[in-house]
Amino acid sequence: MCGEMENTEWNFRPVSMSDDTDSTAASCYLDEKTFRLSCGLFLEHSSFLNDGWAWEEVNGSEKEGYMKKTVMVPCRISSTPCQSNQSRLVDGDDALLEEEQLCDQDEAVGEPTAAEGQAAVRYEYHVLYSCSYQIPVLYFRASTLEGRSLSLEEVWNNVHPNYQQRLLQGPWDTITQQEHPLLGQPFFMLHPCRTEEFMRPALETARAERKGVNYILTWLSVVGPVVGLDVPLSYALAVGPPAPKAEATTAASTASASASTSGPD
Repeated sequence: MCGEMENTEWNFRPVSMSDDTDSTAASCYLDEKTFRLSCGLFLEHSSFLNDGWAWEEVNGSEKEGYMKKTVMVPCRISSTPCQSNQSRLVDGDDALLEEEQLCDQDEAVGEPTAAEGQAAVRYEYHVLYSCSYQIPVLYFRASTLEGRSLSLEEVWNNVHPNYQQRLLQGPWDTITQQEHPLLGQPFFMLHPCRTEEFMRPALETARAERKGVNYILTWLSVVGPVVGLDVPLSYALAVGPPAPKAEATTAASTASASASTSGPD
């Protein structure tokens, strides 16, 4: 279930939360076995809450799959976006800059190129494991009720202002459009190269306090809100780390059982 993405060299090493080495060595890596175990525990609580998370198998294989959730979100959208984000992603940085300048000029003269308004948007979130990066990756797509996919500009404009300020130096590096590695369809992706920036403080805090961490829960709680995906507080109280000697097959069966259960017994 590993997506094909260009790898990036990071200066941190895999260690467990119980390692006695200095806390600055806390790792942001995650092996696939722990990913599946963590997803299984996360899905158990989701099944109890009946909040929509499910495990989706690919081609009927338990070895390939991802967590999925679909929600309706109120968003600011444009009826005629300035330019398709498809071209932004293939023409390079120069074309991107030129296009942004044209849009800014249109807005500056007081004649916007599109009428903005609030509308319900369907967000579909997928959590996959990346073998290249050795971490989970959040893919998502967004579309109106009429079926029009949101542009990259519209997605970025709906990122909360607090996160926009933090990511402003590289928004197009943070949210990009990629082919879904398991479905072969265009999806937006919260680029994994920023995972260390988001995750290291949370993991180091947990390590200093000698607390166990469910990586999927911690990671999704940190990165999900960037693109409108919130995790209820009850997860933090109910979802713990995987048992040290648990088998990966347990996670697969747990995930499958959770996906087919609509609520508590």
